[in-house]
Amino acid sequence: MNSSDIALLATALGSVIFLVVLIVSRIRLHPLLALIITSIGVGLVTGMPGEKLIKSIEAGAGHTLGAVGLVVALGAMLGRILAAGGVTESIANLIITRTSTRMLPWAMAGAAFIIGIPMFFEVGLVVLLPLIFSVARKLDETGSIKGSAYVYVGVPVIAALASMHGMVPPHPGPLTAIASLNANIGATMLYGFIAAIPAIILGGPVYGAIVTPRLKVKPDQGLIDQFSQDAAEGASTGKAPPSLGLSLLTALLPALLMLCHAVAELVLPKGSALLSITDFLGDPGIAMLVGVLFAAWTLIIGRGGNSELLRTQLSASVKPIANVLLIIAGGGAFQHVLGDAKVGDAIMHLSQQFSLSPLLLGWIISMLLSVSTGSATVGIVGASGLLAPLVGHDPSLNASLLALSVGCGSLFFNYANHAGFWLVKESFGMTMGEATATISIIQSIVSVVGLVMVLLMNLAPPLV
Repeated sequence: MNSSDIALLATALGSVIFLVVLIVSRIRLHPLLALIITSIGVGLVTGMPGEKLIKSIEAGAGHTLGAVGLVVALGAMLGRILAAGGVTESIANLIITRTSTRMLPWAMAGAAFIIGIPMFFEVGLVVLLPLIFSVARKLDETGSIKGSAYVYVGVPVIAALASMHGMVPPHPGPLTAIASLNANIGATMLYGFIAAIPAIILGGPVYGAIVTPRLKVKPDQGLIDQFSQDAAEGASTGKAPPSLGLSLLTALLPALLMLCHAVAELVLPKGSALLSITDFLGDPGIAMLVGVLFAAWTLIIGRGGNSELLRTQLSASVKPIANVLLIIAGGGAFQHVLGDAKVGDAIMHLSQQFSLSPLLLGWIISMLLSVSTGSATVGIVGASGLLAPLVGHDPSLNASLLALSVGCGSLFFNYANHAGFWLVKESFGMTMGEATATISIIQSIVSVVGLVMVLLMNLAPPLV
């Protein structure tokens, strides 16, 4: 390391502190504005010409949003169709009628695992609240468990949704990390599924069994009745919910297409016609588009649903994600400016000098940014931007595992500055302490288990 590296590292550290101050201090600046202002500051401090700085910001925002924005929007649409088409109701009926009390947490985790593949954490929780409340209410009436039935049923759902949100594409966090680090999406998805399973088990049914007897949580009765009514009126067709097989196929179709692409890359020779087809269908944007069209037809239009109502619902589904997309764009600008300023090269030299694993470094940076700013997206885009140069300079570094490590770090200790914390707290009628004992601890368990799995998988040969 030389004096130039030290100056760049000081700039990187200062930019992160400045970004956090802008977001969490009394200023309370929107993350997009904070990211753009910080990007300008980095460019000016490092002596970047004004014209080059502007082009760097525009290029970073445009590239990142182009790689992620379309998939995120289509994912929001698919989530709305699954809710309106009665998929949740179909799975709820199966769980209630065929699952024993002891196996309920495992069944709920499985349902959330499936539903959570195309949905954001907040959207997935809202979609699954009717399922959680209806199952927990029936369980509560039996008096068969000690403690809160709503915690017993809800903890596995929170763990599964959090794991999928932070580890598995097409969620915006993993997609952003993949785009920034130039990782392989198929390999990242496979790694994400492998890491998510133990994280869900330990953070869900296992931790739920420990914490349930200690909590007396019960949501407001009016809220329970409201969600139960929503569940009954959720299907746009007014008909019986679809079969379980169709529900699973519709929810999993985009993930299946992307997984087929990943498998084809491993087993088919380059130049194969079948590989070209899987390359096209397995692209995240195309896979999500196919999933949305398939769901719209099989769940709504093909069953006599109102196409105009469907159009209105799809328009409404993309409004809540506008804020996420803007933050992603700002993060892309921040990353690009850091790269053009050669800050990443200095971080690479630092990691080589101290022999610090980039996988651990990515988790730590993402965790610190997420905890301090209250935004997992800020954590991911900040860590990915800082570490992106390492991928090109270190051929032994597994970019897919680095993307997963960054995603896991962003999940750690979701607290009062995160929107998801308040959604869980208010939905379940929890105190601050009860919410901390559930969502904050659950996500910390998921985050740490995910990191351990990343480090273990790094010992094996890479998938691609």
